[in-house]
Amino acid sequence: MAELAGVPLWIWGSFLGFVGLMLALDLGVFHRTAHKVEVKEALIWSGVWIALALVFNAGLFAFWNQIQPGSGYTNSEAGVAFLTGYLIEKALSIDNIFVFLIVFSYFQVPEKYQHKVLFWGIIGALIFRALFIAAGAAILEKFFWTMIIFSVFLVATGVKMALSHDKKVDPEKNPIVKFFRRIMPVTNEYHGDKFTVRIDGKRWATPLLLVLVVVEFTDVIFAVDSIPAIFAITSNPFIVFTSNVFAILGLRSLFFALAGLMQMFHYLSYGLAAILIFVGGKMMYGYVEKAVFVDWPKFPPLISLVVIACILGVAILASIRRPLPQPE
Repeated sequence: MAELAGVPLWIWGSFLGFVGLMLALDLGVFHRTAHKVEVKEALIWSGVWIALALVFNAGLFAFWNQIQPGSGYTNSEAGVAFLTGYLIEKALSIDNIFVFLIVFSYFQVPEKYQHKVLFWGIIGALIFRALFIAAGAAILEKFFWTMIIFSVFLVATGVKMALSHDKKVDPEKNPIVKFFRRIMPVTNEYHGDKFTVRIDGKRWATPLLLVLVVVEFTDVIFAVDSIPAIFAITSNPFIVFTSNVFAILGLRSLFFALAGLMQMFHYLSYGLAAILIFVGGKMMYGYVEKAVFVDWPKFPPLISLVVIACILGVAILASIRRPLPQPE
């Protein structure tokens, strides 16, 4: 039976087919007409994506050894690894939402067109994440010492995030925006939900396409942080990819559900920074254990899950207990 990363191709195909079907239903049925996504609708879709992720997680708990025999994971270990990775990616995606809010506000994207931008942004994110995961798995398999590079990068990123959480983002200073404006003219106004229009026989980009480019570039930057973070939990490509996919698929609905509540969680950036430092330290721990052959206790995924959940809980609780002062 043909396999990819130890998992039968029919399982990969079934998973990707399911993702494609859900995306087709999302854009082609439920959002065929551009409209503002209300909080109630966003909460329902957030619940749907979380429920689907948990159902898939339950399947790993029950059938992992049938999916990938000889992986070195028991059913419960694979299930916990997926849940931990999903939680990390979900938590780190909150930071994406901050940036999306700034980008949409700066470019004054009409609310009814924001879903379309995020939808196509998700498609690009899935492609880039797949490439990054494949590259990361290959590198870790052939060059185990690169784990120390990943771990140092995560710790440094966490420290930087903690020190610069109040720093504002100016999309116009983004090098991708500057480059895009040089290679293609951009209209001053939106033309419905179109990404490009033809004016006097010349193809012009609309601001909506420019926003999409910024969103895609932003996700690539965040993937550079989040992919090493999940590789600190597990190096199994199937678990890494599927947990990433479910976290990304729920990002759009999470954006609309939390867009009006983000100011409540102003300590969340500190929590995300702590998570990156924690998983970077965990990766260093694993590297030293294997490279130096130190007989240290194992670091089970369940402990990682508990620590990450506690960090997020403390950050959210602190944000609620000590809200930002209201402007006078």
